[in-house]
Formats: sequence, structure tokens, C-alpha cells
Amino acid sequence: MIRSSPYPRVQRTRIQGYAFAIGIVFLLIGVLGFVPGLTSGYGSMALAGQESNAHLLGLFRVSIAHNVLHLAYGAAGILAARGIRASRIYLIAGGAGYLALSAFGMVLGHDSHANVVPVNAADNWLHLLLGVLLLVLAVDPRGNRPPKLPKPV
Repeated sequence: MIRSSPYPRVQRTRIQGYAFAIGIVFLLIGVLGFVPGLTSGYGSMALAGQESNAHLLGLFRVSIAHNVLHLAYGAAGILAARGIRASRIYLIAGGAGYLALSAFGMVLGHDSHANVVPVNAADNWLHLLLGVLLLVLAVDPRGNRPPKLPKPV
């Protein structure tokens, strides 16, 4: 005999699902940035700035602060996913922030002392794509509806 749960099933809207998924991805990226082997030059990772010569997956320049920012942004996404408005704000703010970070990285020299994040060309392009993706997700006209899932059998 199968009993139904006494707890109501939480139904997220699409926008909440987007925020939650992005949050999980950023938590994963933040953790992977601290894994030797996945992060080349791990021993040269600095707290912040262009002195850090560690590269996640051999491409994306990271530092301790950079990884902590990924972890914080991921946690914020999971928290924001609790509400529709918070999820939309999270995606819009994140999209705008990543577009600004991309522009900052493209204008700034990679060896500049102002390059505190640190970023390189691969980071700049990834930040541009992330910014666009987050803004597209934020304005999804279906965002306030729950996703269509297959019926349980």
C-alpha cells in the first residue's frame, strides 16, 4: 500500500527553478575552484588579484576571493529560489553584474593592479554569455508558471 505524504509538495515556478539551478551551478563552480587537478597552478592561487596564476579547467583564472564569490552567488541563488520576486531580482542583478564584469575585464588590462577578481579573456567571454543568459531567464514570459512535468505513473 502506497501512502501519500502528509507534507504538501513544493511547486516552484520556472523563475524559481532557474534561480535554484544557477545557484547549484555556482556552488559547484566555487567548490571546483578549490580542487587541485581541476584547477591548474593550484599552488599559485592567491587571495585576490592578478598574482593568482591558478586556472579552473586550465582556462578560467581564479583566486580564493573569486571562488568565494562563486560560492556566495550560488548560495544567494538557492535562497532567492524561495520566492518569485527574489528569483527575478537575483537573475537580473546577476545578469547586470556579469555584463559589467565582462566589460570591466575587456577594458582593463589583465595585468593591471585593478584586476582584483582576477579575470582573463576566457573569463570575459564567459561573463558576457552568463550575463546575457541570466537576463534572458529573468524575462522569460513563462517564468511565473510551474514547469510542465510528466505525470507520475
